[in-house]
Amino acid sequence: MSTITTNTEKELFIKMVLSNWELQISRMNNLLGKLSDEELSAQTAPDRNTGVYLLGHLAAVSDGLFIFLGLGEKLNPATDDIFLRNPDNSGIEKPSIAELKEYWNKVNALLADKISQIQSDEWFTRHTAVSEEDFAKEPHRNKLNIIINRTNHLSYHLGQLAYLDKK
Repeated sequence: MSTITTNTEKELFIKMVLSNWELQISRMNNLLGKLSDEELSAQTAPDRNTGVYLLGHLAAVSDGLFIFLGLGEKLNPATDDIFLRNPDNSGIEKPSIAELKEYWNKVNALLADKISQIQSDEWFTRHTAVSEEDFAKEPHRNKLNIIINRTNHLSYHLGQLAYLDKK
């Protein structure tokens, strides 16, 4: 397997990954613009998560990128308990749909701004969830790989949320 060796190749790879991330964010925003609060409140399938829960979950996961990428602290760490540590039917009170949409938009706007400031070589450095020792053995566990992982995660949940669009 060949390795990425030139700055041009690195920049191309980074652009491919980030443009896919931005595409999934755009698709999520488009879907949120189509869905009514009633549709978003429904389960994506029988005995599955509601759209509201998935919106909160995705916003909380994106919020976690600030820490993993070394860009700062989470904007709303309280959402971890609601949307990352507990299931939809936990009985824990959730923020309103309007608050969750605002949180989603705020996280992704600030994240886009901070991501745009990351230099090419920095994308290939370790993310904060991997130790230096493990990173030395597995250099693919880098910041860019976190974006690839989160893009796949977002895409997966977009597939679930698509069932809420009855139009």
